[in-house]
Amino acid sequence: MPEPPAWRYQKIIKPMFDLPAPHLLFKGGQVLTCVGDEVIEDGFIEVENGTIKAVGAASQLGSSDAIVIDCTGKTIMPGMMNSHAHLAWDGVHDLARQSMDDAPEISAYKAAGNMLKSLRAGVTLVRDLGMNQSNLFAKQAVAQGIFPGPRLLVCGEAIIQTGGHTYWCCREASGPDDMRRAVREQVRGGADLIKIMGCHDRLEFTDDELAAVIDETHRNGLPITAHATFNDCIQRVAEFGVDVVEHGGSMTDETIDLLLKKAIPIVTTFAPLVMQSQAEIARQYMIPEWKIAERQKAVASRERYTGIVKAAQAGVPIAFGTDAGSPVVGHEVVAPELKFMVELGVKRDNYDALRCATAVAAQINQLSDQLGTLEAGKAADVIVLDGDPLADLDALERVAMTFVGGKRLV
Repeated sequence: MPEPPAWRYQKIIKPMFDLPAPHLLFKGGQVLTCVGDEVIEDGFIEVENGTIKAVGAASQLGSSDAIVIDCTGKTIMPGMMNSHAHLAWDGVHDLARQSMDDAPEISAYKAAGNMLKSLRAGVTLVRDLGMNQSNLFAKQAVAQGIFPGPRLLVCGEAIIQTGGHTYWCCREASGPDDMRRAVREQVRGGADLIKIMGCHDRLEFTDDELAAVIDETHRNGLPITAHATFNDCIQRVAEFGVDVVEHGGSMTDETIDLLLKKAIPIVTTFAPLVMQSQAEIARQYMIPEWKIAERQKAVASRERYTGIVKAAQAGVPIAFGTDAGSPVVGHEVVAPELKFMVELGVKRDNYDALRCATAVAAQINQLSDQLGTLEAGKAADVIVLDGDPLADLDALERVAMTFVGGKRLV
């Protein structure tokens, strides 16, 4: 593995937020383990030392000295993972102006506030795909116990060609050597993955640059993900060897076959379209009428999504992301993304949608051995909902409790 970032060498005498991870027993209610379609109608979960000790039917319970949490009438499920978010964007103001005008201290406050919003929404892991270098410091703050937050996977600065897509908040680079240096800078800062912008309206990077940035990432033992929104870009980054595609878009059968062959998943981000198409909400955020009309047309179009639907039906893993921080997309917005996935047929039903934010997300983030399902031996990232998301995904908006590693954060 790469050399750790400098802050990893700091001696932490005591975390500022030193929360307990007691012996707990979640009892009663519906348990969704997210192992296939498993539902335990009257179940329990026992948690000890931050780890799931046992899961099963309440009728199987013996005596225990654990603290009992009565979940009767509620739903217990794994914490969700937002695999495409931007903690330092607030979802309210212009992205470019925030990126260029916000002082680092303001970006830190926004990230802190959005971590709290994420936890309250039942999101126990955020994969932050960049806004300047802010996510590196959010990672440090959570890891050192300076601020209570979800688990974080961060890319540092996204890497782009000079003048490329969202150049105002990314690490610009030109030429293969500079691409390699840009990767090494993110690694030095403590990045968990590398993100590149494969396109905007046109393809970005020369072939030599694209090969270099991917090779350097893999040489450092990290995965690389690419913003790719139309067929030629998706096909190109897949051929060159990225590990994940962000957003997705139109795709030919040949491109879908390539994704399957290389086992490359897609993180979809429908939430900006969905939220900005709701006129009453969008107007509160000063979204212009022409943009609202454009978004409404995009949401109503089914032809637009043919590629992503075919990819999902062919077996390409599709994970949950919202592009949180984008206009009208707060970090608490969860249900609209998942509901739209079911509506389109990207996910076959509500449970399938829940798994894309849990088990599938753990898979694409290479954490399946630790997170994503409620199974003995895994970390106790658990949420409790008032309601049944299998019947109505809006139940996800009623999170009663959130635990990360057995520590109650909501």
